[in-house]
Amino acid sequence: MNLLITGGAGFIGSHVIRRLVKNYPQYHIFNFDKLTYAGNLENLRDIERANNYTFIKGDIVDTSFVNQVFEKYRFDGIIHLAAESHVDRSIKDPLAFVKTNIFGTVNLLNTAKDLWKSNFEGKRFYHISTDEVYGSLESEGLFTEKTPYDPNSPYSASKASSDHFVRSYGETYNLPYVISNCSNNYGPNHFPEKLIPLFINNIIERKPLPVYGDGNYTRDWLYVEDHAEAIDLVFHKGTNQETYNIGGFNEWKNIDLVKLLCDKMDSRLNNPAGTSQNLISFVKDRPGHDLRYAIDASKINTELGWKPSVTFEEGLEKTIDWYLENKEWLKNVTSGEYQEYYSKMYL
Repeated sequence: MNLLITGGAGFIGSHVIRRLVKNYPQYHIFNFDKLTYAGNLENLRDIERANNYTFIKGDIVDTSFVNQVFEKYRFDGIIHLAAESHVDRSIKDPLAFVKTNIFGTVNLLNTAKDLWKSNFEGKRFYHISTDEVYGSLESEGLFTEKTPYDPNSPYSASKASSDHFVRSYGETYNLPYVISNCSNNYGPNHFPEKLIPLFINNIIERKPLPVYGDGNYTRDWLYVEDHAEAIDLVFHKGTNQETYNIGGFNEWKNIDLVKLLCDKMDSRLNNPAGTSQNLISFVKDRPGHDLRYAIDASKINTELGWKPSVTFEEGLEKTIDWYLENKEWLKNVTSGEYQEYYSKMYL
């Protein structure tokens, strides 16, 4: 099988690729990535010379190049992770999210449809999405696969649109697809613009920890390697034309998470208790900020036998340890050096 992973140099994608390259030597895994600011091939140094792995630098919105790559390698399956994913960036530049998340997805769908149209047997388009498409929950309830879409940011609107396009290609062209909507991921190799890696880095550097509003926004956290396992299962055992919600059963208010992270970092850095909490700074709230996300992952548990194996406390400790043991990676990312190195390799 020739399996295409889009966005494989990113945070989640790199963990998925590593898992598939190691667990499926009979496959050839192709990593298609534009290498934007969040794409970092350092994340894959341990498998970059594997016999069943190939990196392709490219943009999913480039129709001509996507067609060339598909025609050359005749992919049997696609796991589509490439996306602009930061809400704050989407507020500043919505059009970038429309281009990548909507047009890029439709571009891949068209190419897959045309390549596979004579025989869909054994083919699968797997679209990775987010729980943010469902909007915001109050203090009770969970997102299920039947929850109506109600996106509140340009990011979530772009992902909701791409989900709808995938389903429409299933209905209109019989394209075999699966979709999964996941909760907030965390773990090693996470680009330090998201809350946990950003705050780990800021604590190390004794910088402020900016918390939106009153900090009482609630998120469901999923350890990235648990998510990679779920993606593996959905791709191989999921039912075509179905959606699977993937959640960590780990709801935390932002302020409680930040305080826990501060305490664990103080312990690791041998700081006096409470040192890092003094860095917390409440800042003006984000526009359209969703109050609460929480996923009901009972479907994937019942049908595919998946459940998270890592508790949030365990995963947070693993994550902290990784960043403290990989300060050179963190330095290269925050300084931008990682882009200079790989851009020269893949001009």
